[in-house]
Amino acid sequence: EVVRQIAIGTQALGAEVRVVTLSKSIRRTDVVDVSGIQVIRIPEAMELASCNIAFRDLGAVREQIAWADLLHFHFPWPFADLVNALWGAGKPRVLTYHSDIVRQKGLLSLYRPLMRNFLKSMDRIIATSPDYLASSPVLKSYRDKTSVVPLGIDPDSYPEPDGERLAKWQARIGGPFLLFIGVLRYYKGLQYLLDAARGAEYPIVIAGKGPREAELKAQAAQLGLDNIIWAGFIADEDKVALLQLCQGLVFPSCERSEAFGVTLIEGAMSAKPLISCEIGTGTSYVNRHGETGLVVPPANPAALRAAMDELMAEPERAQALGKGAHERFLEFFTGERMAKSCFDIYEQLLHT
Repeated sequence: EVVRQIAIGTQALGAEVRVVTLSKSIRRTDVVDVSGIQVIRIPEAMELASCNIAFRDLGAVREQIAWADLLHFHFPWPFADLVNALWGAGKPRVLTYHSDIVRQKGLLSLYRPLMRNFLKSMDRIIATSPDYLASSPVLKSYRDKTSVVPLGIDPDSYPEPDGERLAKWQARIGGPFLLFIGVLRYYKGLQYLLDAARGAEYPIVIAGKGPREAELKAQAAQLGLDNIIWAGFIADEDKVALLQLCQGLVFPSCERSEAFGVTLIEGAMSAKPLISCEIGTGTSYVNRHGETGLVVPPANPAALRAAMDELMAEPERAQALGKGAHERFLEFFTGERMAKSCFDIYEQLLHT
């Protein structure tokens, strides 16, 4: 979503944008149009420690690099480090630094020399929040060439759900509810959300799929939870419908792997109060305690439950926090603002 928003926004400002990515679903390189952007898809050969890799059709990657005036990479993706080492020299290079490598500590020791060369070769590094820039042990070595550009989204790029879809979800869920949206991964803290849900008299909708799904559903069954609604993977129209209908967005991520949380700004865009955990990353840059929502300690079901109860028991308080979240969204997290900041960096590098 972030890449799409940058591409759409910078193209509207006058850039010609192409996106190069890898895909599991194809056998030959192809070109597709996504939101008016040319996306070149290279067949993925394998995935190792969440890094997808290609061995074939690398000439297509080299061809696109030769075409471009400027390259914009996203980190972490070690395959991009290799591409940069092979063909990136001589081009202005920008890197959006999304996250430290948190979990793969053993592989990181092997990857670190390539990573350092990659980061050193960048002309500008973009951190997605001042909080992450301040807390990242990696970025501290590159502060002199790092700019902060918060992630952003464009409300007009989201579909408007019709009345039938809204009515369908309202009928399925019943009364006021809290919403989680995201991939069901280890760092999302959903095990603590399920613990916090015991005995709650309101529904909690979990929208998404992922590697922890079976484990989480087994935990919910063991706890006897009948207030969890597993929505599974949902279309954008359903996501917007749920965001409009919910009383608040709960985001219990508990590890630094959650570097920002685009779902939080989707909730803020929808004027919903936010619940998140203090993990020293961009989540607390988006969600300001007492202003846009509630921030609680990580991996703490009791604190999470107290925050959820507060939003559900005090709808006027929830509405006021949601208004604050929307005001902060308009000030800091629009796709237009992010794209303009990126475009300004591109122009600076190309005209230096």
